[in-house]
Amino acid sequence: MSFFQPHVPKAQKQAADPQHQPWVEKYRPKTIEDVSAQEHTVAVLRKTLTSSNLPHMLFYGPPGTGKTSTILALARQLFGPDNFRSRVLELNASDERGISIVREKIKNFARQTPRAQAVASDGKTYPCPPYKIIILDEADSMTQDAQAALRRIMELYARITRFCLVCNYVTRIIEPLASRCSKFRFKPLDPSSTSTRLEQIASAENVPVDADTIQALISTSHGDLRRAITYLQSASRLAMSTTPPSKITPRDVQEIAGVVPDAVVSDFATALGIEQIGGDGMDVDMDNTGRTKEKGFDGVRGKVREIIREGYSASQIISQLHDHVVHHPTLTARQKAKCALAFAEADKALCDGADEELWILEVGLRVHKAMSSES
Repeated sequence: MSFFQPHVPKAQKQAADPQHQPWVEKYRPKTIEDVSAQEHTVAVLRKTLTSSNLPHMLFYGPPGTGKTSTILALARQLFGPDNFRSRVLELNASDERGISIVREKIKNFARQTPRAQAVASDGKTYPCPPYKIIILDEADSMTQDAQAALRRIMELYARITRFCLVCNYVTRIIEPLASRCSKFRFKPLDPSSTSTRLEQIASAENVPVDADTIQALISTSHGDLRRAITYLQSASRLAMSTTPPSKITPRDVQEIAGVVPDAVVSDFATALGIEQIGGDGMDVDMDNTGRTKEKGFDGVRGKVREIIREGYSASQIISQLHDHVVHHPTLTARQKAKCALAFAEADKALCDGADEELWILEVGLRVHKAMSSES
């Protein structure tokens, strides 16, 4: 028996099968032109490719809007595949980024003089400017001391090193650090941009999706494209796992996203006395099984028990019921205000660890009272 292991080339070890790759990484923008819906930022950064003069930058905005993808795509266009690893240092929130890391790892990389440009292996010409880029992803999680130590490093090595701070909350970046950077705000993606990108990915992966499914992906992701792509991949795997493969439905997307299906929220709202949006105004006294619906306290309590048995989150139910009430076209301002007060008190109680069933029942009864008192 041989104790020697067969030699596997390093490149072969690291090669990832595209079939098993998360779609978020597979379809990450390769150039800044591929970045969706951030026209102003892309226009400014496009000019840096021609001038090769890059300032320190601060990218901020909600998750999944393309902040990290944009700076990585820009770095690849500046340095090319050969120089990318030697010219770019990326530190994420998973790395320890206290003051010791700033003083050692970041400072050591920042002080190194960039090597001369090598001929690109892919035959393309890259600007390859005479500086390096340090990307600090989720910089708002850095300690105050670490951020303070970073100020001097940014000044000392500005000639050969540029910093790009990426964060969700710009207010957590200390002002002396923020003032040294050009700020770029990334806004949540609009529905049309998200829809276009999701349709491109679905087409590339041969996943049939209709307009309702795309709308469900957009509404559950709230402008976070990364989340929408992840939901699409999960839903496609769920649909392909059946025999024969089924079609992705909006309800599938809502189940994967942990969102309460619209039909459940609408049914609960009807039990509370809220008129159905787009309904014919008729009061239906029979449920789906042909039995007479209970009304008043017993009806609300029965519906709450159904929701709890299904295992839906109380905070999610209250959040979606809030949106249903606030956007309802026929409710009065007084009714909406009474409901909003009940939702706010329930949200606070649930955050403090209160019983979910009792508070859904409390909200249901108060909403029912608000509807019946002015009917």
